[in-house]
Amino acid sequence: MRSFAITPIGTVQNERTDVQDTDNWGAVRSTILVDERFGDACLQGLDGFSHVEVLFVFDQFPDHGDYREPKPNRGRPDLPPVGVFAGRGPRRPNRIGVTCCAIESVHGRELTVVGLDAVSGTPVIDLKPVMVEFLPENVTQPEWVSRLMSEYFQP
Repeated sequence: MRSFAITPIGTVQNERTDVQDTDNWGAVRSTILVDERFGDACLQGLDGFSHVEVLFVFDQFPDHGDYREPKPNRGRPDLPPVGVFAGRGPRRPNRIGVTCCAIESVHGRELTVVGLDAVSGTPVIDLKPVMVEFLPENVTQPEWVSRLMSEYFQP
């Protein structure tokens, strides 16, 4: 397959630094500093939205290489093994993460969000405003996902 390069558009700044600390992201306040090459008006209009999807790279996790064997999320034996594309964690071929975050403020090239599950220094590769027309209806998921995520976005 063809490969391609992605250049980050900015960087996450927050108080979280431990990539192994995987729960309690709900109250985490992060500032995304967008690179100066986009100019001071690059976020103009984003303040009219309540949420933004942040696409980022799990760059501080080691590359696992072999993704063929299904594994339980977070290594938890109480969860079923799933294939690499049935989870949202950092064990991914391209290590891309995406999280829908509440927008707190927009100032020049600084976007402050709440609930971003990325540690400080994480490269951001894109920002997309959340639009109602893109939201799915009737979302379903296996019951084990609620057990996995029960503490994830708790404050």
